[in-house]
This record gives sequence, C-alpha cells and structure tokens, in this order.
Amino acid sequence: MIDYIKGQIIELNPASLVLECSGIGYNILISLQTYEVLQNQEKAVVYIHHYLTEDNEQFYGFATKDERELFRLLISVSGIGVNTARMMLSSLTAQEIRTAILSEDINRIKSVKGLGLKSAQRIVLELKDKIVKGEGMESAVLIKAEKNPAADEATTALVMLGFSKANINKVLPKILQKNPAAKVEDIIKTALQML
Repeated sequence: MIDYIKGQIIELNPASLVLECSGIGYNILISLQTYEVLQNQEKAVVYIHHYLTEDNEQFYGFATKDERELFRLLISVSGIGVNTARMMLSSLTAQEIRTAILSEDINRIKSVKGLGLKSAQRIVLELKDKIVKGEGMESAVLIKAEKNPAADEATTALVMLGFSKANINKVLPKILQKNPAAKVEDIIKTALQML
C-alpha cells in the first residue's frame, strides 16, 4: 500500500496534480485544500488514498495526513463516495467539517454541492461519536488537541457571555494555532474580536 509520494510537481490544478517520482508521473486527484497548500511549491509530499474498484483505479492525494484521515472517515459513511468526500474537503476545511458534525450543523454540511438532507443527517449520525473519540484525525493532531486548561476556561467564559459552543469551537483552534501558550485573558480577547 502506498502511504505517500514525494516528488516534483509537473502539473497542478484545483482538482488534480501530476507528481513525478523516479521518472514516473502519478496523476492524483486532490481537494481544494490540498491545492491551496501545494500552489507555490515545486516539490511536494502528497499522502495517498489508493481507491480501487473492478473498473477504476485512482489515487486521491492530500497535503496532510489529517486531511486524509478525515477523507477516509467520510467515505466510511454509507452513501458517501470518494467524489462527495473530496467535494466536502474542497468546500469546507477539515476543522469546519469536524465542527459541523460535532455541533450537528446539518445546514452547514448540506451546503456542500451534491449533499442532501438525508446524507447530511447520516454523516452526523454515523460520525459524531467517532470524531468525539478522535477517529479521522492524525495522531499528532490528537496529541496537540489534548486538554488545554486555558482554552477550557476561555470556552466556559465565552459560553457564559452568550456565545454558542459551535461558534467558539470554530475560532479557538485558530487562536491556539497562532499562540499555543496563550493565557485565558488573551484567548478571550482574541475570540471576542473574531466572534
């Protein structure tokens, strides 16, 4: 099984790329998220999901293992195929998808082209518990996401100020990504500007 391909980017467009490795050009389907990461690079490491059926063989590529794990979780839902999962990852970031599933934001999921009400409900129903347990997430991301007392305290304070947990969960990862050691007051101040 191929885990990743490292090589020279020969062609890149929002839906696919050709990556040359050892004289072989691999045609790889990608999401818009991956396209944005690879856009200004000449060389890349692309994490692969090898999709194989009786009449089709395709490589789906991702800029991060985290995005690939979420893709695999999405295609585990009955009725969600590889193209729908790729469309979801092109329309929303991995964090937005997880937040929408955890907050049961059916309308947000349904906003993805090709997803109807029943599919969106099925995604929430089948994946909410798995995402709470940390499935569909790279283990390194999981370790970073472990308990952060400052973030927990800031979340409680923001909820008491009247903000919804879903909205708070959208901005907190961005704040903590920029400043992982932020104090409670700093987190709250920054969150208030973003909410």
